[in-house]
Amino acid sequence: MPDRRANGKKPQRRNPEATRQKLLIAARREFADGGLAGARVDEIAARAGVNKQLVYHYFGDKDALYLAVLEWVYEEIRNHEHALNLEGLPPEQAIRKLIESSFDHLDAHPDFIVLLNDENRGGARHVRTSRKLEAMHSPLVSLVDKILKQGVREGIFRRGINPVHLYISIAGLSYFFFSNTPTLSAIFGTDLSKPAAKRARRKHVVDLVLQALRP
Repeated sequence: MPDRRANGKKPQRRNPEATRQKLLIAARREFADGGLAGARVDEIAARAGVNKQLVYHYFGDKDALYLAVLEWVYEEIRNHEHALNLEGLPPEQAIRKLIESSFDHLDAHPDFIVLLNDENRGGARHVRTSRKLEAMHSPLVSLVDKILKQGVREGIFRRGINPVHLYISIAGLSYFFFSNTPTLSAIFGTDLSKPAAKRARRKHVVDLVLQALRP
């Protein structure tokens, strides 16, 4: 058997984490393009530049890979929110920052909307099986609740605001805008994808939510 050291070449080392990340990136693009039903494992492997069998080795099957992508995009937005360091900010400033962050994240990650739409069409079948996602949301809800209570004590927020409903409202006001930009633009005869239109919408969402919280 020839000695590989004789020609100066070192055997390549495997990097499982790098391979797994390549597959996740490729799968995120494939699922965003064609949804779970239209995505093909062959294409994911080709995009990642790896052997198809590695998909099954690292993830098990296409459904498990799809769930891993969903957990990744949710983790991405949770990390983004955590980096805002809302705790300790004045209550109104903290809520404003959360609203703006939610809007900006959806603007910067259109594939997040596409992936969630696909999962909702499937009845959240994969999300329901995840052990990670509920744990991701719990600290955020607790923090929003804490901010609301502080605002009530300071007399700037009204009592009785449910933190879960507030978060859903914040997310929904931005999500609907971005998920329906083409149809809304056609209906109202204006291009809502333009930067000026998005800035106006962002300001409106902030003003609307903050006004709803005031006594």
